Amino acid sequence: MIKPLLLIAALFSIVACSPSQEHSGDINNSEKASLRSPELTSLGFLNAIYVDRDVEKAKLYVDASLKEILSHYYIASSVQRYVLNLSMTEVELEVDEVDIDFFRKFTDDVTVIVKIKGLRGGQPWIDDRTLRLHKRNGNWIIVEIMPEKRQVNG
Repeated sequence: MIKPLLLIAALFSIVACSPSQEHSGDINNSEKASLRSPELTSLGFLNAIYVDRDVEKAKLYVDASLKEILSHYYIASSVQRYVLNLSMTEVELEVDEVDIDFFRKFTDDVTVIVKIKGLRGGQPWIDDRTLRLHKRNGNWIIVEIMPEKRQVNG
C-alpha cells in the first residue's frame, strides 16, 4: 500500500517541479498567454497602467465591472490615482505573494500581491497592491482590487 502512494507522490513532485508554458515568457507576450496564470495576469494589468499607460490594454485583464470603472477614468494617471490610490512613475513590478500552492489547478479564486517600485512625487517609493482573480474559461481575470490595509501608528 505504501509503494503506490510513494509512486504517486513522486509523480506529483516531478510534475510540480517541471517547467511549464504557463510561466515561460515575459509580460509583453500576447495578452492571451498572460492570462494563463494569476501572476502574469496581475503583472500584465499593472504593467499596462504604470509602464505602458494604456487603459485599453489593461481592460484585457479585468472583468466587466472593472472594465466599466477603467472606462470611467479613461487615462492611466486617473486609474493610478483613483482606482489604485498610488500615482507613480518609472515603475518596476514583481510578484510578492500568491495565496495558492501545489493545488493551483483545483482553485478558481486567488489573491496576488504585487510589489510596485518606482518614484512617487519624484522620491523613491515601494508599495504593494493586492488583486483578487477568478479563473473563467481557463483564464485568470482580475475581479477586484483589494482595499489597502491601513496601518495605525501608536
